[in-house]
Amino acid sequence: MKFPFVKSKIVVEGVNTIPFESFFQELREKEYARLDETGHTYLDFTGGNLYAKSQLDKHQRMLRENVYGNPHSTNPTSLASTMLVSEARQAVLNFFNAEDYYCVFTPNASGALRIIGESYPFSKDSRYLLLTDNHNSVNGIREFCKSKGGSFDYGYLKSTDLNIDERKLEEQLSSGNPDENKLFAFPAQSNVSGIKHDLAWIEKAQNKGWDVLLDAAAFVPTSKLDLKKVQPDFVSMSFYKMFGYPTGIGCLLIKKSKFEKLQKPWFAGGTVEMVGVKAQKHWLVNNHERFEDGTINYLDIPAVKIGLDYLDTIGMHRITERISALSETLFRELNDTSHSNGNPVVRIYGPQNRKNVGGTLIMNFLDQDGNQYPIEQVESRANQKQISIRTGCFCNPGLDELNTGITDEELSKYFTENESGNFGDRTNFYGKFRGATRISVGISTNKADIQKFIEFVRSFRNSTVAN
Repeated sequence: MKFPFVKSKIVVEGVNTIPFESFFQELREKEYARLDETGHTYLDFTGGNLYAKSQLDKHQRMLRENVYGNPHSTNPTSLASTMLVSEARQAVLNFFNAEDYYCVFTPNASGALRIIGESYPFSKDSRYLLLTDNHNSVNGIREFCKSKGGSFDYGYLKSTDLNIDERKLEEQLSSGNPDENKLFAFPAQSNVSGIKHDLAWIEKAQNKGWDVLLDAAAFVPTSKLDLKKVQPDFVSMSFYKMFGYPTGIGCLLIKKSKFEKLQKPWFAGGTVEMVGVKAQKHWLVNNHERFEDGTINYLDIPAVKIGLDYLDTIGMHRITERISALSETLFRELNDTSHSNGNPVVRIYGPQNRKNVGGTLIMNFLDQDGNQYPIEQVESRANQKQISIRTGCFCNPGLDELNTGITDEELSKYFTENESGNFGDRTNFYGKFRGATRISVGISTNKADIQKFIEFVRSFRNSTVAN
């Protein structure tokens, strides 16, 4: 399926001047008609992208018309699977210009990150540095480091705009022994604020002796990642975040020069060249298969190539421009929405300059007296309007702690005085509302979706939070 190129400029004066509107409206009618047929306004693209109709048609036709077997063999059905998986793997490398990398298929981005946690050579002399703005699957790697006696620390953000505190991070990267095993992890784009963190930190950290893990899961759905221009040592992502289907497949891109640095702590079917039982020896495969435990998802992996081809037909440059304009329009319209007394209806977190922000906005709803609406009430009201948004902490506790003003002392007290807890219990303990509302736009978002959400926000004008 080919789409004609439509020239346009980014114009953000209003909803009616969003670029490429006719192009993406035609795309929506062809590929995402189910949204309008079912009356859904979908604004949770960071949570999960939507698949196009043509993706399903191509994949289902492939399954209906052919016979595929477990690829760990040389029989005809196995070879057919092997060929399609190889084509998908090469498509990933081509899409990201990643000829210097191995592509390891994983169950999701978290599975890719776990490989790093298990296999990076942490020891009592190693260090792990990560941003406060990280998904929990990146935060969790600290436990691997800690269990092996290593140390970890967080690079902080500026509370004013949620961008990196560059001076402090520079100091942290400059400290320590250059001969230590040091791993620095950060998101190319925040899964909460949508901020695109400067990829120049990759080379800066490497020049100071750090290996760099880039969490690209929130970045690659709407921005081009060229691994010739920037070269992190490890990259994690999930494909359903990019094009909705299939779920359950992600990948870890490992720079070939760092492949042997990862020390796999065990072996499984498909990961070894040879295993002895009496000799109690084994030799790991010397390529991507080393980290693909057991039988890979060989029936769904070919759909990854279909999805990447779909994005190519649209053009990542076009998607980036479109998402940027949608986000800027939403930000401006919501920022200008106020109660009759002039107080804002929503508090949007992050920078006022939206130039380096993706299609995600995070906010809290306020009544006319400045009191915050519980996020559960906001989501419930959105649900009644068939608007899919997301509320909570979004598996990113660092940003939530920063935005809600939770102090180090309060955090320490909570974890010291409690052996377990949940979201509601923690909120009651602090006496402060936790969490926020997140909306995110994507390929199928149109001006009607934007307008519906703006009207939803305006429905809170001149209201008061019930006691």
